[in-house]
Amino acid sequence: MKAVICTQYGPPDVLQIKEVEKPVPKENEVMVKVSAFTVSAADYRVRSFTVPPSYWLPARLALGILRPRKPVLGMDFAGEVEAVGRAVNKYRIGDPVFGLLGERFGAYAQYLCISEDWKSAGLAGKPDGLSHEQAAAIPFGGLTALYFLRAANIQKGQKVLINGASGSVGTYAVQLAKYFGADVTAVCSTEKLALVESLGADKLIDYSKGDFTKSGDTYDVVLEAAGTASVSGCLESLTGEGTLLHAVATPAVTLHMKWAALTSKRKMVGGGPDANTEDLRFLGELVAAGKMKAVIDRIFPMEQIVEAHRYVETGAKKGNIVISLAANGDA
Repeated sequence: MKAVICTQYGPPDVLQIKEVEKPVPKENEVMVKVSAFTVSAADYRVRSFTVPPSYWLPARLALGILRPRKPVLGMDFAGEVEAVGRAVNKYRIGDPVFGLLGERFGAYAQYLCISEDWKSAGLAGKPDGLSHEQAAAIPFGGLTALYFLRAANIQKGQKVLINGASGSVGTYAVQLAKYFGADVTAVCSTEKLALVESLGADKLIDYSKGDFTKSGDTYDVVLEAAGTASVSGCLESLTGEGTLLHAVATPAVTLHMKWAALTSKRKMVGGGPDANTEDLRFLGELVAAGKMKAVIDRIFPMEQIVEAHRYVETGAKKGNIVISLAANGDA
């Protein structure tokens, strides 16, 4: 089978499409013939080893000292079940599915294996009416946004600010916050304002023209999905018992948040979601029903994986970048 291999840290050109051995599912695993996968910020950061200085050593130990320990990147995917292990009972050959591999990676390939009950990943049946490209664009951004908004116990009528509203996480956060009845203020660049407004944002802030942390406005919930605002600034934008949700917290940011939680009545939430079938199904059904949109900026064939990485690295993308194997005639 074909797979995109990252054998060393570096620019997009280090990615190569090679023939590798096709995986064989274990007893509790499903083998998926991949139809589409995404290129996320996490993928390019691993490929280029772009991490905060305080993360350098633990990241090298986790990802690989000299080269990526897991050379096949990719977290989100959609496709069809090609084979099942003897102990699998939830899926059958031919079932359309989508899911999230998380830090396991491995979606940049024509085939992958995933446990139907693996706690660190999620697999769900793809709802009717969703294309494979739409389904692949849901898991990471949708699950992350859902995790944080639930952690904030978001309520109807609350004021929510989302910084980085045009990215994979941000586009879902805007829509889910509106779904839960919140009043949403979205922060992004000038050229992306129209997109986030179309997703339902009530108020828009162009970060090139104003700093939300200095406006004097306060919110019940602030979701930092871009990593560009300081913790101090976010706290200034919270009500006295508000909640700060930080999707890209470095160790220094995490320490600051822990101190803030100890010295105030505000709630601090970092970390990230554990994928599960129920949440994936919930998100997929929202998109299939037209209650939420899977924002896809561009779709590339696998042969243009290098170009896709270059584009993601510019920071210009809106929502998600999807690789379609159907565009290669491979799916």
